[in-house]
Amino acid sequence: MPRLAYVNGRYLPHGAATVHIEDRGYQFADGVYEVVPVFNTILVDEDMHLDRLDRSLSELRIPQPLSRPALKLICRELIRRNGLTNGILYMQVTRGVAPRDHKFPKKSKPALVLTTKQMKPHSEALLRQGLKVVTLPDQRWARCDIKSVSLLPNVLGKQAATEAGAYEAWQVDREGMVTEGTSTNAWIVTDGNRVVTRDATNAILNGITRLTLLDLIRAEGYALEERSFSVDEAKAAREAFITSSTSFVLPVTQIDGQPVGNGHPGILTGKLRQHYVDYMQSLRQSA
Repeated sequence: MPRLAYVNGRYLPHGAATVHIEDRGYQFADGVYEVVPVFNTILVDEDMHLDRLDRSLSELRIPQPLSRPALKLICRELIRRNGLTNGILYMQVTRGVAPRDHKFPKKSKPALVLTTKQMKPHSEALLRQGLKVVTLPDQRWARCDIKSVSLLPNVLGKQAATEAGAYEAWQVDREGMVTEGTSTNAWIVTDGNRVVTRDATNAILNGITRLTLLDLIRAEGYALEERSFSVDEAKAAREAFITSSTSFVLPVTQIDGQPVGNGHPGILTGKLRQHYVDYMQSLRQSA
């Protein structure tokens, strides 16, 4: 089955899908995106992702490309045409095509691109061993709450992690506090068994998986704190983990070469991952 993309009203072979050279997403990173997990053909937390897309567009003053019902229909049709079972749906909206000029064009039509990607389950080795994280200075702009396609600092950070043999890089602000990963939210579990993650300000992207896990943590009655934590506190924590639309919940067992806790995935982290997987499975039953 050929892989298809949706580009501005047309379903096209993935290899032939293109945008104009003067699309402002290409020229200025003047656009936003969303990554929606697909689990057993179901779009996980679809409306939450679309709410965040709406917010990002509003913050950048980019008009909606389509009504929400129309966008949902296109998402489902692309998933159907690509035979996607488990993976991601990527959607991107830019301000559109206009002669290159920094200021907003007087007339432009938002450009909409959607693609899908099949993904394999996380390996048993990764879940058993956990993953390594390195820390580095946060060099991003002051509006990390907007899911902008401008991701160069994240790209450099992820590359630095890869070259260090790590899965992720945790970015650190000028006060020595962890903001988030280059593509994930950061969490720790204290010696008092309290789950800690940074509060949702302009310094982080408020992850949809993060929001769902917060609800699950509250529902299960675990102690929770939304606050900043330092690199030193993270290294001294009992457990650590990351969340994202593609990671779900993954254990962190090493930070900057130093073991977290006993150097093995934490018990509470494992429970939280299972709670999240159970949540995703429940969506199919209720669909």
